[in-house]
Amino acid sequence: MNKTEEHYTFQLSDKVSRQKVSFKNRYGIILSGDLYLPKNAGSKKMSALAISGPFGAVKEQSSGLYANEMAQRGFAVIAFDPSYTGESSGETRSLASPEINTEDFSAAVDFLGIQKNIDRNKIGIIGICGFGGFALNAAAVDKRVKAVAVSTMYDMTRVMSKGYNDAVTLDQRTKTLEQLGEQRWKDAESGSFAPGPVLNAEKLKGDEPQFVKEYHDYYKTARGFHERSLNSTGAWNATTPISFMNMPIMTYIKEISPRPILIIAGEKAHSRYFSEDAFKAAAQPKELVIVPGAVHTDLYDKLDKIPFDTLENFFKTNLK
Repeated sequence: MNKTEEHYTFQLSDKVSRQKVSFKNRYGIILSGDLYLPKNAGSKKMSALAISGPFGAVKEQSSGLYANEMAQRGFAVIAFDPSYTGESSGETRSLASPEINTEDFSAAVDFLGIQKNIDRNKIGIIGICGFGGFALNAAAVDKRVKAVAVSTMYDMTRVMSKGYNDAVTLDQRTKTLEQLGEQRWKDAESGSFAPGPVLNAEKLKGDEPQFVKEYHDYYKTARGFHERSLNSTGAWNATTPISFMNMPIMTYIKEISPRPILIIAGEKAHSRYFSEDAFKAAAQPKELVIVPGAVHTDLYDKLDKIPFDTLENFFKTNLK
């Protein structure tokens, strides 16, 4: 699948314009984004959204698709590559951090809020998959965010530290941390950062869990493949989990209130419990939407499954 730099996994609407932009976060990392604008916007200042995710994806995939759809509905929208990935800067590469990836959302809010055609008092954010957790964390700490929606969310700090359904024991966690410490010695000796496990294999054996097959069907086929996406072509650095192991990002979710939260999950998604637990932990106003029959990756790109009308109504109601 040799693709050009301008490869997107979806078709740009003829009602929307798209331009490449860049902006810095507080760490001096230059983030790369695509700004989507409705062509019929006129001179009135617009409400705006910042979107990122899934975890390990790039802006030419799901976040761009969401941005394209929301721009058709009248919003100025930026879809951006997180720090250390895609076309964004940051060394070393292939790194994630709950703090820095939370900051990436606030940096996108910075960018949107200084545009002359955007009303800085009407900015919301959308996080997809692992960036759902970061979006909720960003909304809790950044009071400029007036509304937050998450789709098919993960809490990456929870899943990395406790495993799926919190099944990791203390002994298993201790062993993992010991292994990460040993990897640090190896990296220090070599002067480089070793990659971790490949995120999605080129070919499946057939006995993998269903959700692994669903990830493969998105990231490793023409449906969602992108050459800059770690989920399509590579791996995170082996020591990436360290910063996730003792930093629970849902701690302050109640402090998003009284600003509203919309949580969207698939009925058959393996990740559904993250959404349901976040909903329980959040204060009002909040809404949980379960999409009938949908699996986790359906909410990456299935236009007949993603409830864009609900997203539109949520942000038009709350960004005013």
